[in-house]
Amino acid sequence: MRNLLAVLLFTGMSFLVSAQPSQPKTGTSYSFIDYQKGFPRPNEALQKKMDTLQKQFEEKKLIWPAKYIYIRSFKYDFQLEVWVKNDIKDPFQLFKTYKVCALAGTLGPKRMEGDYQVPEGFYYINEFNPKSNYYLSLGINYPNVSDKVLSDSLRPGSAIFIHGSCVTVGCIPIRDEQIDELYIMAAYAKDKGQDFIPVHIFPIRFNVEKSVKYLENLTKDDPALKKFADRMEDAFDYFDKYKQLPIVMIGEKGQYIINEVPPRKPKVVIENKAPVKKPPMQHRTREVGTLVDAVHQWPQFPGGADAFMSYLEKVGAEMVSFLPKGVKKAYVQVEFIIDKDGVPVNFKVLKSVKDSDELNDELIDRLEKMGTWKPALLHDKPVAKKMIQTVTIEVKEK
Repeated sequence: MRNLLAVLLFTGMSFLVSAQPSQPKTGTSYSFIDYQKGFPRPNEALQKKMDTLQKQFEEKKLIWPAKYIYIRSFKYDFQLEVWVKNDIKDPFQLFKTYKVCALAGTLGPKRMEGDYQVPEGFYYINEFNPKSNYYLSLGINYPNVSDKVLSDSLRPGSAIFIHGSCVTVGCIPIRDEQIDELYIMAAYAKDKGQDFIPVHIFPIRFNVEKSVKYLENLTKDDPALKKFADRMEDAFDYFDKYKQLPIVMIGEKGQYIINEVPPRKPKVVIENKAPVKKPPMQHRTREVGTLVDAVHQWPQFPGGADAFMSYLEKVGAEMVSFLPKGVKKAYVQVEFIIDKDGVPVNFKVLKSVKDSDELNDELIDRLEKMGTWKPALLHDKPVAKKMIQTVTIEVKEK
């Protein structure tokens, strides 16, 4: 087909792409598992988790270790699934669903370095990092061929991982005990010959009503994002029906093309009643000097990263009453500057739900009241640094 840039065969068998090796070269006496045992954290994980994983596989009538694994993550739903099988012709079976700890950015693909977005699309594991700053980590091959066409040509971003430590600035974080398990399963699959472990990152679970409603509301006035989400849904539907991975092709404009798309399920209709608006608030702004991209030390919230996450959860809970009618969950992406004196200023909402002016105003009003940070440092001197953070606002079901 002339209009295709590349064909990615996400079948667990072959890819027309290359991955950075993470094990000794062929010809050594080491297996990949042996190689990983040479590092303290994977070795400790194997000792702690092997018996548990074997028992869990037995309970689900699965064969340990799995020869093929497939990972898929759902951003809005904060979930990461692990599917397994031992014969390429067999359907995948769900082994376990892990909770994703945190989300940076909002729904939609990653398009440039520093946008704090978690990518969306079709990837594979291209790196095992046993000495990660986030305990253990599995790298994915962002940017892929599609991303290189559609993202910023000079600064598309890189270094996207599934990792531990439960913090993120654009990756997929899970708890340390969970990355122990995932790292081991991936290492065994690689040891058995699965060099390209597929990782599909979706905006939502397309079979969950509230998730579908949120995405439809988000993409209603964004045709490009709607088209992208539709292709992601095609891939979701294919796997949901066949429990096999779809063949994903990439067109000359970088768009995903999915083979044999099943008939689309009926959509959920969303009521769209215009809310009553009140005049916008006046927010604090100031003239800021030079902003720098690279710093030696990022700004630090009083009490550290955990305290900041707790603060954002508290603010998110306070904002529930301001959600537009019919919206149960919202990701609001906010840009602000930590000035060189540590004061957070110049808040601006980058992305939010539709008809949310009051919500956005109230959110900025609360965020402006956060304490003074330790400013970013460059060559041991304080500098102003732009930050982007997503606040999750969700109605908790009783």
